Parts: sequence; structure tokens; C-alpha cells
Amino acid sequence: MNVGGFEGVFKKKAQDGKKAIIPFLPGGYPSLERFWDYIVEMDECGADIIEIGVPFSDPVADGEVVERASNVALSNGVSLGWILEGLSRVRERISTPVVLMGYCNPFFRYRWERFARDAAGAGVDGVIVADLPLEESSEIEEILLAEGIELIYLIGLNTSTERMQMYASHSRGFVYFVSVLGTTGIRESLPAELQERLTRAREIFSCPISLGFGISSPSQLGPIASLIDGIVFGSALIRHLDEKGEIRSFFERWK
Repeated sequence: MNVGGFEGVFKKKAQDGKKAIIPFLPGGYPSLERFWDYIVEMDECGADIIEIGVPFSDPVADGEVVERASNVALSNGVSLGWILEGLSRVRERISTPVVLMGYCNPFFRYRWERFARDAAGAGVDGVIVADLPLEESSEIEEILLAEGIELIYLIGLNTSTERMQMYASHSRGFVYFVSVLGTTGIRESLPAELQERLTRAREIFSCPISLGFGISSPSQLGPIASLIDGIVFGSALIRHLDEKGEIRSFFERWK
């Protein structure tokens, strides 16, 4: 994807008066065979960006649903190499940008330089590393950008104004705003302070803002809808697939 490609996705959705839809599913869940079918179906059903989770044995930011799905994927033998190899086979059938989301350990063990080359070859457009501190990201960001891959940063309710400004100086593509303090998982409501923090983030960041963690229904957004450009779904999507085993009806509620 060319530089600025993520911004193009969000710009088009904004012109249509809509938010970018960003589904998340751990690689290899619920099975090695079904996973890639789901990914292709997400693209066909209107996903604007697709996040593939890199399963890890110590997922400190993941709630019960995502952690369980990741453990199933690990038991299925999924690795970062398996994800890249599989993506390279199906990438031509997927028109949307693809982001890998995971923790430092699998990328570090793969070696960042090797990962960047292989990921670019497989058609990866961006990477989110949940436990990568900003202070340790510069070299990794350079390695990824050399292969045309964006490093997407996470911010949240406890990110100070000063630190948001630091992230903003690095952020390209989009920034991922974590809606709650704690792990992933469906919530009935979102924190009261979220609107104020998103308002501050909107003032600071020039790139699009996507909201994730705890999102399951359009009714949750209310007054914060105007402050975000995209919505990330993980736990809600996994639960839906576990219950109904299909993609299309999940996406229908967001059209």
C-alpha cells in the first residue's frame, strides 16, 4: 500500500459519513482452515482495514474472549511465520489494508529486519505492538518504514497530553485509542471520561483515530461518534462467530 494509504481509507469513509470498520481476529482461529475463509469474507462484507492477531502465550492486554481464542490458535500450531505464509497466499483476494497486532516477543524472536521483509512480501500494511514503549520504538519504526509498513501506536485514557504530543510526532496512518483501562472485552457502557480524552486527542493528532476495546454496538458511541474515524472489533466479533459461525450478519449492524 502506498504512503498515506490508511488516510485514504478513512477519508473515503468520512466522505460517505461513516466510520471505518476494523475487525480483529487472532491468526488461526477458530481453525487453520476456517481462519483464512473468515479473513476473505471480512473483506467481501465491507471491512475497511483487517487486523490479524499474532497469538502469544502471555497476552497481558487481552481479555478472556481474545485470550481464549489466542490459546486455541496456539494449540493449533499458529506462529508468526504461519500467518505471513498464509497471508501471502490469500492477499490478492483481499482489497483492504492488513494490520498485524501482537506483542514484542514473537516479532523479536522472528527478528525485526527479517519480519519487515517477509511482512512486506506478504502484503502487510501496518503493525501494532501492544507492549512496545514509544521510547524503544524508533529503530523498529525505521526498519518497518523502509519496507513500506506503518507502525501504529496505542494511546488511552491514561495517556497524558504531553505524551499524546510525543506520539503525535511519530504517528502515521492512524492511531489506536484504547477506550478503557484494562483488558479487551465487551462492555455495556464506555467510561465517562472517554469523551474528554478523545476531544483532547482530536486536538493533538492530525492522523485518523480508531477506537477499540469494549466496542460491541453502535449505541455505545453516542456523543463520541464525531470524535473518531474508525471502530475496532475483537471480542464482540469472536463471540458472534462462536455463536453463529458467519461474518455477514455481524457486519450488517454497522452499515
